[in-house]
Amino acid sequence: MANLRNSVQLIGHLGRDPEIHETSTGKTVARVSIATNESYKNKDGERVQKTEWHNLVAWGNQAAYFDKYLQKGSFVGIRGKIAHRKYEGKDGITKNFTEVVVDEILNLTPREVAV
Repeated sequence: MANLRNSVQLIGHLGRDPEIHETSTGKTVARVSIATNESYKNKDGERVQKTEWHNLVAWGNQAAYFDKYLQKGSFVGIRGKIAHRKYEGKDGITKNFTEVVVDEILNLTPREVAV
């Protein structure tokens, strides 16, 4: 059960094209958001659609995969872990940020079938 700690799996669509950067140490990093959808019936029996947005960060080979194969709207499954970080904005205010650090990516976007 040790590998169940701080583990998250998400399936959804990318909300924007991946932003790819290289750090000062030469590591490649990709940042992107993913939308997950849930539908349910409310107390009046009406179907409600709820969308949650999650920030993702990927490093190295995973970042390269995002850059090469994925774009806004791609349907993906990811596995990773939740990370929290703080940074000071230009206004001097400390901001808290939560993101999913991607360990694995599965491209679920259907391939176009050549006729």
